[in-house]
Amino acid sequence: MKRNYIFAEIMIKPTQHTLDKLEDLFMQAGYTIRNEKGNFKSGSCLIEASKIIVLNKFSPVETKVSFLIESLPKIEIDESLLDEKNRKFFHELKQTEINF
Repeated sequence: MKRNYIFAEIMIKPTQHTLDKLEDLFMQAGYTIRNEKGNFKSGSCLIEASKIIVLNKFSPVETKVSFLIESLPKIEIDESLLDEKNRKFFHELKQTEINF
């Protein structure tokens, strides 16, 4: 079942393009994204101290997108590391609430 995440006026579809944008944002912020096989309950794992995010490579795209979106408020991102495009995307995500 595909879910759309509505952020006030922004609708984010859980597509490969959205996943690529989110991964790019996290990588610019200094996080390492790894796609590994494993038995993760949520399909993903965040290792905060090491700035590593492990996504289960067998999880569907919407699960990966959901995990990355839900992880944003839980971590600190240094905006000075982001380019203008990712900074704008980050601000849009940060200023809105997730509605399922």
